[in-house]
Amino acid sequence: MSKNKGVSAGITFFYHKDIEPAMQFYGEVMGFQLVSDQGWAKIFRIAGNSYVGVVTGKEGFYQPQEKNAVLLTVVVNNVQEWYERLRKTETTLLTELQEKPDIQVRCFFLQDPAGYAIEIQQFLDPEVARQFGPQEAR
Repeated sequence: MSKNKGVSAGITFFYHKDIEPAMQFYGEVMGFQLVSDQGWAKIFRIAGNSYVGVVTGKEGFYQPQEKNAVLLTVVVNNVQEWYERLRKTETTLLTELQEKPDIQVRCFFLQDPAGYAIEIQQFLDPEVARQFGPQEAR
């Protein structure tokens, strides 16, 4: 068995009362590819084998909550472009673009239609950034 013990992908599921705005947000606003439409669950590819799923509360394992203590971080190599593009949409931005020198990242936070927090982050340390780059770059 390989070092990853047979793991081939990761999916983070978010539970929504209304799945339609979530589909529009992840597909059109964020630009993620819909790879599986299971009716009450939709799975979008973030990059490589990293996915986010949106699920209706009626059929899902969990119910949507008023406040969610989960954060989805999307690692990019052009955080400034993402910030400029998303601030021109109706997306709720939670912060402005910021740098965190102690951990060498540039980032900003936003929320999806159900209030889930998303961080768009760029690693500033080239060695760390390489770890999160395309598979073929490793």
